[in-house]
Amino acid sequence: MSAFSKAEAAEFFARLKKQNPHPRTELHYVNPYTLLVAVALSAQATDKGVNKATADLFSRVKTPEAMVTLGEKRLAQAIRTIGLYRGKAKNVIALSKILIARHGGKVPDDRDALQALPGVGRKTANVVLNVAFGHRTIAVDTHIFRVSNRTGLAPGKTVLKVEEELEKIVPEQYALHAHHWLILHGRYTCIARKPLCPVCVVRDLCRYPDKTKELPVEKPRLRVSSRTPGRQGSQDRPPPRRAAGSRHD
Repeated sequence: MSAFSKAEAAEFFARLKKQNPHPRTELHYVNPYTLLVAVALSAQATDKGVNKATADLFSRVKTPEAMVTLGEKRLAQAIRTIGLYRGKAKNVIALSKILIARHGGKVPDDRDALQALPGVGRKTANVVLNVAFGHRTIAVDTHIFRVSNRTGLAPGKTVLKVEEELEKIVPEQYALHAHHWLILHGRYTCIARKPLCPVCVVRDLCRYPDKTKELPVEKPRLRVSSRTPGRQGSQDRPPPRRAAGSRHD
């Protein structure tokens, strides 16, 4: 697989930008603290699932102090629809206490300080630095890892290697939003099982040898009647049987 040239990488991101000029995280948040919590909760969960669980929570809890007051038990109850919610609730309360004790209740603008928080790894730290503070960081999740390797843009056997390769190849003018363009491309076009190559805006630049030729065909859904079980609508009811010898109209 031949490596991308600088010119090809620039064209790759130029097309993604044209398709989506102002990409944003799909996680809902109200400030850097709620963003940190949302990203921490999103591990092994979907953004949609996290948003559903935090909609009411973030309307009431917007600071580490408020989260500590809420407590681990009530937090766990609030996010119970998210995978691994008990462990995540424990980490969120713990990181909130550390933010209060060491950072004046503020989210630090520093990767090492963020990674020192319970439940916060490099990916979470990079998302917070990028979205909340405007750093040109790239948080390599499963989507970015797949897109980078499949297309040949920034191949690597580990997420750290892919991150390092992306930092080398992504042009400076696209660095701020590269993270979101790649995630969204992987989430909606370069999907895991069968990529949607026919509608991909970078398909001619992509090095993937097994590009799909056709879009997947949706199977027709079985129509389920809304009528009460065991009863038929009048239009489907067979004509009544007439008694023998009855008079026809």
